[in-house]
Amino acid sequence: MITASTWVPRGAAATFPTKYDVDEKELARISRLAKLQLQDAKDDLGEAQNGSSGVVEGSSSSDEAGEDDVKMTRSNGDADDDLKEYNLDDYDDDKVAEDGETMSMFGNARSLAYHQSNTEDPYMTMEGNGEDDEEREDLQVLATDNMVVAAKVEDEVPHLEIYVYEDEADNLYVHHDIMLPAIPLCVEWLDLPVGKDVAGASSKGNYVAVGTFDPDIEIWDLDTVDSMYPNAILGQGEEEAKVKPSTEQKKKKKRKKLGKANDDFHVDAVLSLAANRQHRNLLASASADKTVKLWDLTTQQCAKSYSYHTDKICSIAWHPQETTVLLSGSYDRTLVVADLRATDPKVPRWGVESDVETVAWDPHDTRYFYVTTENGMVHHHDIRNTPSSPEASKPVWTLQAHGESVSSFDVNPNVPGFLVTGSTDKEVKLWNVQSTGPCMVVSRNLGVGKVFTTRFAPDPAVGFRLAVAGSKGSMQIWDTSTNAAIRNAFANKVGPAAGEVKERLVGVDEDSSDSEDEGGVEPGGAIEEGGDGWNSVEER
Repeated sequence: MITASTWVPRGAAATFPTKYDVDEKELARISRLAKLQLQDAKDDLGEAQNGSSGVVEGSSSSDEAGEDDVKMTRSNGDADDDLKEYNLDDYDDDKVAEDGETMSMFGNARSLAYHQSNTEDPYMTMEGNGEDDEEREDLQVLATDNMVVAAKVEDEVPHLEIYVYEDEADNLYVHHDIMLPAIPLCVEWLDLPVGKDVAGASSKGNYVAVGTFDPDIEIWDLDTVDSMYPNAILGQGEEEAKVKPSTEQKKKKKRKKLGKANDDFHVDAVLSLAANRQHRNLLASASADKTVKLWDLTTQQCAKSYSYHTDKICSIAWHPQETTVLLSGSYDRTLVVADLRATDPKVPRWGVESDVETVAWDPHDTRYFYVTTENGMVHHHDIRNTPSSPEASKPVWTLQAHGESVSSFDVNPNVPGFLVTGSTDKEVKLWNVQSTGPCMVVSRNLGVGKVFTTRFAPDPAVGFRLAVAGSKGSMQIWDTSTNAAIRNAFANKVGPAAGEVKERLVGVDEDSSDSEDEGGVEPGGAIEEGGDGWNSVEER
């Protein structure tokens, strides 16, 4: 299952990604994180054991139970005597050698010798066979390539899959992946270096922020492969890793994590992320704890917390021009447009008929915004028409886009009026919004199962490419400009075609161990129009 995705613009990724390097500083950092996770696991185990104590009570034959207890005590005593010579009680303690180095797994890291090149290592006598050069070439990302980051769960293993899309070659492949601690729910690309070894705010980077069922937000470097731990963690986990609290303090913090919402970090799942493209150090997050948090990426601290909603906040989006204005949608069936600089708790609020699924601004006319709902509706609102109450909301137009929840939505940043909706009914629909309202151009079943993410490519050169994924765990890149109906609807944006045009759908072949057997188009390769599940307005 792929729950979310995001594109990386061309030229943002490093040409040759680096391998994860565990130096002394990094070793100390991941050791703190690992010990923290181990302590949390021990606390959970202790709570589970305390909760299950005293289960065996009131046996019907107390005499037999007493005899069994005596036998058990004797057998345990004999076993203890036999195991004393092995000193198992101190087995996990770090032993100290004569030179003062601990003899744990990483205890002698400081005394290891490092050589930049194998030619400098006296113990390396065999010359390289070119495997490193071949691997480096396999990891190369060209300036004409796009990366696509997908939040995926496969065989109950949550991770990120980083794809490389080669448009001219009709090729999509997995470049590398990143293991995650919990099921990912949202991803957001960042161009600001965050975390360790950051040169400065003016530098550019290729990072991704990930929100999961855990309340912490992890930030990973996409130009580093085989990473073990994130570059930074926004939330309580990072604060605990910076200090060495006592066991009692850890227990208190753990209880606080499960408590009420606060101004410092989230206490429930992170459902949406939005990076501010003008103020690059700002990242907004929305959570099931009913709060929106504003993070300063340079300090990795929560700058402010907002409580505009009374239920889970599922989607947020920054205004494209008013860089301090944030749009948020919630399961309380309201939308809020708030200037995060304002101290006035009263904010403009719109209402919809059911739970909000996604929100988005119109990048081509920033006076308008869109919202999709659980009932399959799309609402188009004018920000200037502020209602007196949510119930009095009057959208510019509404659209019954699907029979089920509109779980994904996007506005093409390069082609005005070009919208896409994806639904749990497994359909992807493309729309042309004109002055008279929206008109459906194409409806497709792309074989991804229930559609959870639909994202247009950000670069003008590939502006008609659409990334689609869902419950079957396969990523598809659809070149919508090769569809006849789209070419007709957006003729002024699509260049003239040379000869016959076949529809292109590029994907990565997945194994056949999917949980549901669903029909649709098989991934990979170019396809001809008119196949099963491929209906457009012109064909009807």
